Amino acid sequence: MTDDTHSRPAADATRRTERCTTGVEGLDSILHGGLVPERSYLVRGRPGTGKTILGLHFLTDGVERDETVLYINLEETTADIEQNASTLGFDTDGIHFLDLSPTSDFFAGDRGYDIFESSEVERDPTIDAIADRVTSLEPDRVFVDPISQLRYVANDEYQFRKQSLSFMRLLSEQGATVLFTTQATDATPDDDLQFMSDGTIELGYGSTGRTISVPKFRGSATRSGDHSVAITDEGLVVYPELHPDEYGQEFIDEPISSGVPEMDALLDGGLDRGTVSVITGPTGVGKTTTGTQFMKEAAERGERSVMYLFEETEGTFMRRSEAIDIPVTEMRERGTLHVEEVEALSTSPQEFADMVRREVESKGTEVVMIDGVSGYKLSLRGSDDELVRQLHTLGRYLKNMGVTVIMVEEVANITGEFQATNSGISYLADNIVFLRHLELRGEMRKLIGVLKMRTSDFERTLREFEITEHGITVGEPLAGVQGILSGTPRWTDEEPPSRTD
Repeated sequence: MTDDTHSRPAADATRRTERCTTGVEGLDSILHGGLVPERSYLVRGRPGTGKTILGLHFLTDGVERDETVLYINLEETTADIEQNASTLGFDTDGIHFLDLSPTSDFFAGDRGYDIFESSEVERDPTIDAIADRVTSLEPDRVFVDPISQLRYVANDEYQFRKQSLSFMRLLSEQGATVLFTTQATDATPDDDLQFMSDGTIELGYGSTGRTISVPKFRGSATRSGDHSVAITDEGLVVYPELHPDEYGQEFIDEPISSGVPEMDALLDGGLDRGTVSVITGPTGVGKTTTGTQFMKEAAERGERSVMYLFEETEGTFMRRSEAIDIPVTEMRERGTLHVEEVEALSTSPQEFADMVRREVESKGTEVVMIDGVSGYKLSLRGSDDELVRQLHTLGRYLKNMGVTVIMVEEVANITGEFQATNSGISYLADNIVFLRHLELRGEMRKLIGVLKMRTSDFERTLREFEITEHGITVGEPLAGVQGILSGTPRWTDEEPPSRTD
């Protein structure tokens, strides 16, 4: 904590046009660079939503930029703030504090401290203390926590609004950028403070967890929506809502091969770049293996793939892939494959989208596989409709970036009537590849087919599908079988062909 003052250097002409960063990268992205300097912003939310943590980010960011910053604490003591800040890794040495928090003297009968005593605003010692400190220090940034405590200094709501406006005008005249918090309740609304502020940053809770939004921001547009927030050991982390139309890059529109000629024949050469493919089928039919086969072939071309596991452990996936001649260990060592096991209920869909976006933009990943969609909906926080919407948004972003997306979807029926998907995601897919168990004369077999491809033609036959220790084998079209999709398969010939034919 510091108490010395300094003389403000002459502000140059660019200072007013540059944004004042908040110290939270994701929030600065939402604000298109940060706050407009020399204005006042309200941070509102229930207790525990992270308002004070945001203020600490804001002030320590200013310290790092050699700015003078002031924390006016009207509720917690400076000692408590510094102790809580240290647990999150904040260094408060460069922050000036004006501690106006209540003490026990008031309740002991000492009238020397009268923050809760009603008086005229012009003569109130609390207001005088704030004005004197701001005038002498000339801070670049001010954080007031919470400004709603000043209601107890005023005789009535009119006096509170008057003193709040006067306070903000004083800070503006001193050239400060201000964050001030409030704890709005049904009994004490903060509509008047929202009206007086240049912007409102709202922290709260939604179906996907902690959220942050900016419903008001004078002088500039912001990213709309409820964005995801996490409070970590390093403070506040914001994951902005993904807007796919803001992203894109040129890419060659070409099919990517699976490395299995017969499968490529079904797909008219392979899966097109920049498309979303759903590989669907019942449990144990080979969906993950089929998707991994495309990543194996991508690795042969020197391309990087990433797999997000929602329904299987990383160890199981690695062992199973190696057993069928897919060298995932070697692929990881070469940097052509990254495997990420997503922990259940620990991640919001916005946080997951941010994870994928960083992988694509920083590592140049060209194939992304989500295994599987049902696990995604169970593992991430949010309602089914919200999660499907977020998955659609992520898919659009990846398509704009030229990434080939593979989603694995499990259907309930082992055999019987055909079902494409059971999570309502078929509309997301440019391509649907289905795998199916087939029972004929007491023998279980597997087959593969293509239900749709939006960008190219495809083979409308079914082929037998098998996974061996040497990898995937796809047979010739099954011309002599009928009724597979209706759930009652039968051979038109007298005897079905054997596997060796």
